[in-house]
Amino acid sequence: MMLMSRRPRAVLAALATGATITAFLTTPLPVAVAEPALGSATAPTPTVNETFDGTTLPAGWSAVDGTWKVQGGRLIGTSASASQLSRITFGSPLTDFRIESHLRFDSALDGARWVAFGLDLAPSGAVPWSIATLRNGSTATNGLEFAQRTPANTWNVTDTAAAPIQVGVGKEVAVAVEVRGTRATWYVDGRESLRTTMVSRSTTGVQGLLVNGATVSFDDLKVTPLDQESFIRKPGAPLRVWAHRGGSSAAPENTAASDEVARRGRAEWIENDVQPTKDGVPIILHDTTVDRTTDGTGAVRSLTAAQVAGLDAGSWFAPAYVGQRVPTLASQLDGLKTRGGNLLLEVKGEHTRASVERIVQEIHSRGMSSRVFVQSFEPQHLRWIRELAPELPLGLLRSTLDPDPVAIAKDLELSAYNPSDAAFQTRPGIVAELHAAGVAVNVWTVDDATRWNALEKAGVDGIITNRPAELTGWNTAFAQRVKPAATILSPAAGERIDRAQVLRVAVGNNSAEPVALTLDGVAIVNGSIVDTTALAAGKHVLTATVAGSTVESSFDVIATPTGLANLVLTSGATPSTVSTMTTLLGQKQYAVLATYANTPAARGLTAVRRQQIVAEANALAAR
Repeated sequence: MMLMSRRPRAVLAALATGATITAFLTTPLPVAVAEPALGSATAPTPTVNETFDGTTLPAGWSAVDGTWKVQGGRLIGTSASASQLSRITFGSPLTDFRIESHLRFDSALDGARWVAFGLDLAPSGAVPWSIATLRNGSTATNGLEFAQRTPANTWNVTDTAAAPIQVGVGKEVAVAVEVRGTRATWYVDGRESLRTTMVSRSTTGVQGLLVNGATVSFDDLKVTPLDQESFIRKPGAPLRVWAHRGGSSAAPENTAASDEVARRGRAEWIENDVQPTKDGVPIILHDTTVDRTTDGTGAVRSLTAAQVAGLDAGSWFAPAYVGQRVPTLASQLDGLKTRGGNLLLEVKGEHTRASVERIVQEIHSRGMSSRVFVQSFEPQHLRWIRELAPELPLGLLRSTLDPDPVAIAKDLELSAYNPSDAAFQTRPGIVAELHAAGVAVNVWTVDDATRWNALEKAGVDGIITNRPAELTGWNTAFAQRVKPAATILSPAAGERIDRAQVLRVAVGNNSAEPVALTLDGVAIVNGSIVDTTALAAGKHVLTATVAGSTVESSFDVIATPTGLANLVLTSGATPSTVSTMTTLLGQKQYAVLATYANTPAARGLTAVRRQQIVAEANALAAR
């Protein structure tokens, strides 16, 4: 918890009446010692980084509806009614990014009112758009949402969940959403809270904020591009779901129908097989012949694309799928682009460099490089892909393990090494070896929950399965059963702390393993007390890592009259200087106090404390 410093109440009472308090200076006041000196963590360069220190909307920000203003170091958005969708847009088109802020409901019509990050909006704010929503009643079953406003101006809510904490009016909370293409993850209070694979994207959409039936204020808003994705599973994250030949347990494999089943089943990636027809057109088919999965016969590579296009690829599976066709790679990519989804593309069988080049051309011509992952059993195919499209992540499929998986992974510059389940069971230790080399491990093809459990415990990153919807559900149930290894009790996420408060770090450890703590990247001991006068103004982050799992909680050091009083009283300045500053403080003459503290007349102040007093007095004067 955070404890107020045990200072005489008479001190604060004296300040409130404007009296001087020189008499109190002869009695030493308790001052907590910061342990240790604190640094700051580094981060990628944001494209948007606003602290709202001015008095007008930042350049490039466009208020579309509702009332938006900058006041008191915050952006304030107001929607007067439950039907008003107040919007403000900013930023630039980004495929992969993190948007984050500290926000607070200042008022709300009811618990159902909400605030949202705009993940993909037209700069004008016109429909359609995609958002990530947080309700005032955040612990309701739909306290968090991913949703779309359709071209018809109607709602399509794709995913819902309860937030891990109750937000409510007056509580500041740190929130963030990470977006990768059509996938996104909600973070509340530093905790992953909801995932989706259904973000509708455009090529021109920017970021935004939305408010409904409430007044919400924002601070420290950032938009940061994300580096190329690592496919290694983060501690505590669910298994990655790769849908084998689409949702092939419920629809005919490698068809638009099986892709749709996988998409609706929330698979992160849809696996399809590609090989060329006689006339060189890449089509989506697994076997060397069309016999098993269509009403035709013959080798794929002896048939033209037109001949393949006339085949029925659905009736063999069930009457409901009569008329499904063998897709071309082009049509499959178009479907994923317009309806959502990411493609794990297996280059199947033998290919020439020319046929691999045709595959790459289809991907590039549709601008789908950020949403395609290529795998193959053939190392040469992957080498050609690396030459032609170095931006595409690569995976090597294996029925038996290589003598040195790490060596071949480095040689091919793999993002993932993908063995069969039978091969993996011969040497599960390859997970640690490959992870150390920065390479993920995805196991195929596993449809049994018992094996899912074993593979999760073995640390694999994802599973290629015919049952993507079931694995997604298993992931959700598994996450609900797993208790976080560490819980940050203090500082609370989004807490606003002044200089008169002493911060005691408190982290609950639910594991037998030791917990490692850092404050702004510097190690700190659980239970230790941090003197807030030793912290810089602004945001700070406490990170707890235990048993491979990491949680964070951020808080802000802010200027208040009480905090400024603490800076004055513990400054070590001469009694006359302290008396002058406390008199000005009690009279709320903040600007005068800042000016005085910055002159030689304010004797006895260290350079650091002088700078702090001037900064905080000016901050109070600006309110």
